[in-house]
Amino acid sequence: MRPLRIRAGRHLLRWRTWLGRRTAIRHLNLLADAVKAKGYRYVKLYQADEFPTHPPVLWVFAFSPDDHVRLPVEVQATPGRTWGYYEAGRGRHGYLCPCDDVEHAAGQVDALLRHRMFPSTW
Repeated sequence: MRPLRIRAGRHLLRWRTWLGRRTAIRHLNLLADAVKAKGYRYVKLYQADEFPTHPPVLWVFAFSPDDHVRLPVEVQATPGRTWGYYEAGRGRHGYLCPCDDVEHAAGQVDALLRHRMFPSTW
């Protein structure tokens, strides 16, 4: 069994992520602008009226000659009252970078999409 303190900390982070929807949307909007500057397209799946109960997700798309690739990005609370960008669906294992460095986050998204588009070149 895990100590109660670790379990309580994880539940607190989930609770902060759920209550911090506005903060997550603000960070995702900043990332959307940064990936748009790199030439990627995106879809915002976090309009409050359309998806009020689901976590906000930013789908970033890249188009290669053979196939299209995508990367879903979400924002989650991290220890120390900070926020981080995560690849959606991978939970805490999908950590990309902290939210206070949007350019680095856009670089991480760019690197992941390039790897998925051209896996034989890495």
